[in-house]
Amino acid sequence: MSFEDGGPVEMMPVGSLTLSGSPRLDGENSAHVRLLAGSDAPLPPIVVHRRTMRVIDGMHRLRAAVLRGDRLIAVRYFDGSDDEAFLLSVRANIAHGLPLSLADRRAAAKQLMTRFPTWSDRAIAAAAGLAAPTVSVLRRAADPAVRDVERRVGRDGRSRPSDPAEGRRLAEEFIARHPDASLREVARAAGISPSTVRDVRRKLRGSEEPGAERADRPAPADRALLVESLRNDPSLRFSDAGRSLLRWLVPRATGAEGWDRVTEELPPHALYLLARIARQCASEWCDAADRLDARLNAMP
Repeated sequence: MSFEDGGPVEMMPVGSLTLSGSPRLDGENSAHVRLLAGSDAPLPPIVVHRRTMRVIDGMHRLRAAVLRGDRLIAVRYFDGSDDEAFLLSVRANIAHGLPLSLADRRAAAKQLMTRFPTWSDRAIAAAAGLAAPTVSVLRRAADPAVRDVERRVGRDGRSRPSDPAEGRRLAEEFIARHPDASLREVARAAGISPSTVRDVRRKLRGSEEPGAERADRPAPADRALLVESLRNDPSLRFSDAGRSLLRWLVPRATGAEGWDRVTEELPPHALYLLARIARQCASEWCDAADRLDARLNAMP
């Protein structure tokens, strides 16, 4: 849902647009409006919901145009539903421009839960710019129609049981019937992620309770030893592919030591953006681990 580069641009009278439904609880920032109005650069097109003529993205630009005395403003139209328009508004205001406050994002998450009750906590979190545990807390306080959904759709578009214990139970049963099944085969059958299947299978082999809390997350020292083991592997050190891997991996596998020190003096908006980057990196590393596991399971 991006309108940065596509879609025809039309010029519309500023008075024809509806100024409501913004995800900003306190409205527009007047200082930001004045900053935009004082610029000689043309304002980028705003995004408008065609059916309602409501501004989806660009409220500050519209206010600036009015302040400058402009009669017309550049517009791109969005033709989706009201719910899709709100989703686009939240995503657009998180992705660029003046960031939404934490209160704005929490309120947006509550609305998104109501509009998309079958979405997973992670899907809502990604759309609203929050952490998944924060969304989980908000959901527990929501109406039963939002809270008590049997299955939820994740960011990958797959439907999974809302109760993690149920998904793990289904995975146990499938593994018992198909002990040689790959991670992804079990994941598809149980409606859970391959990483969760890996956890269930490991704990079954160790006679642990599959739902027990994970206690074997590698410590930073363990990770350093693993990286050092790769660096000392002759098959990697003396091959082009191996050296390329090591050059890429070593600076990325140093962990988060000193994280608090290097972020201590950063302004709040930078912390928010950095938190989003960290969550995206963590998600991509988990996806990479799942793909590597799938390749291992597919080997004879």
